[in-house]
Amino acid sequence: MPTAANITRDLNFADEFIMAQLVENPSGFQVDDAIVVNLSPRPMYVGGSGTVTSIVPAWRSTTLRGASILDAERAAILKMKKLTNLGGCMFRGWDWFGNRIRSFPRDTPLYISPQDTIGHVITDPYLFTNERHSIEREQRFELKLNLWWAPGTTDCFVHNEHPFLEVHTQIHGVGRMQKFWQRREETLYEDIVMSPGYTHEPFCRVAGSNEWEYPWHRYYADTDAVWLAIELHPQR
Repeated sequence: MPTAANITRDLNFADEFIMAQLVENPSGFQVDDAIVVNLSPRPMYVGGSGTVTSIVPAWRSTTLRGASILDAERAAILKMKKLTNLGGCMFRGWDWFGNRIRSFPRDTPLYISPQDTIGHVITDPYLFTNERHSIEREQRFELKLNLWWAPGTTDCFVHNEHPFLEVHTQIHGVGRMQKFWQRREETLYEDIVMSPGYTHEPFCRVAGSNEWEYPWHRYYADTDAVWLAIELHPQR
C-alpha cells in the first residue's frame, strides 16, 4: 500500500517563538520561507516550477523561500517567528542543562528544549559518518530531535562522550562547532562556523558495535543562538 504524502505535525518544542514542524513523505510540499532539514538517509529533492531540481544530501539542510520539497522521506521545517524575550525559554518548558549533568559548569547559560522522538530510521552508521560510500550493514536507530538556546559568547562545554550519532543545524544566530586536541580551549584545531540553515558534517567515527568515538568538541555561541540537535540512538 502506498504511503500517504505530506503527513505533518508540530514538533513538541514548537511554540509562539519557533515554528517547528515534522513532514513525513513530503511530495510537492510548499515552503514559503523556512529552514528545511533532511531527516533521512535518502537524498531530498527541492525546487519549483521551471527550475533545475536541487539535491539536499542525507542529514543536511537548506533554506527554502517560495520553493517546494519535491520528494523526500522525512523533513523538519523550522523558522523563528518571534525574537523578543526569546531568552525566557526556561519559563516555557526548557531546562537548564546543568539540571541534567551535575558536573556541568554552574555559570553556563545553556538551555535545552523538550525532546521529540519522531520515529525510526534504518541506515549504515558508516555511511552516516562518511567512512563508507555504499551500504554494507544497516541497523535500526531511534531518531530524536531537540533545540538548544544560549546567549552570545557562551562556551557550551567541551566534551567527547555520546552514546548516539549526532549532527546539528543552526536555526538562529551564529555559532561554531569546534574540535580540540584536549579538553582545553587553547587546543582548538578545527573551527566550523554555523549560520542559519547550515548542518555540519558528523564529528564521530564508528569505534565498534554501537560505539562511536568523538573528538573533544563543543558548540560556541557567537551571538544569541538556537540550534537543532539530530540524534540517532541505536536500537540494540
